[in-house]
Amino acid sequence: MTLSARLFGEEERSARKERVPAAANGSNLNAFLGEGTSFKGTLTFEGTVRIDGRLEGEIFTKDTLVIGEGAQVSAAIHAGVVVISGTVHGNITAERKIDIHASGRLYGNISTPSLIIEEGVVFEGTCTMGSGAEQSAEQAEKAHADERERLFSR
Repeated sequence: MTLSARLFGEEERSARKERVPAAANGSNLNAFLGEGTSFKGTLTFEGTVRIDGRLEGEIFTKDTLVIGEGAQVSAAIHAGVVVISGTVHGNITAERKIDIHASGRLYGNISTPSLIIEEGVVFEGTCTMGSGAEQSAEQAEKAHADERERLFSR
């Protein structure tokens, strides 16, 4: 590596890029809340977001939310796809799928048309699938649209 590359931080940028974990499905991340960070409030996003830190509040997206192994999330979640490896306290409505990995812990009710739970998961709550999940997904979509309008109309 040349001296000029080090002066402009190329080495530091590539090191940081290697530390950012990929999304569980291998897709690129749009945002990342890393270990040791915390967020309190409403998170609305498009694309894939991974949380490895602490989050308290609400999450709205049509896309993918990845909750990493060390994550602590206390939130109402309305998403397209939710992948859980950490701990979640709160109700989840997923339009397409919820995938809970062996290290995942979920304390809350879920509504989704597709559910994958690996052996070793802790899940305390109820699950609604089928027509009830479709209605909940429609309600979540309306809530998401209303929340997005409220946030961006300021």
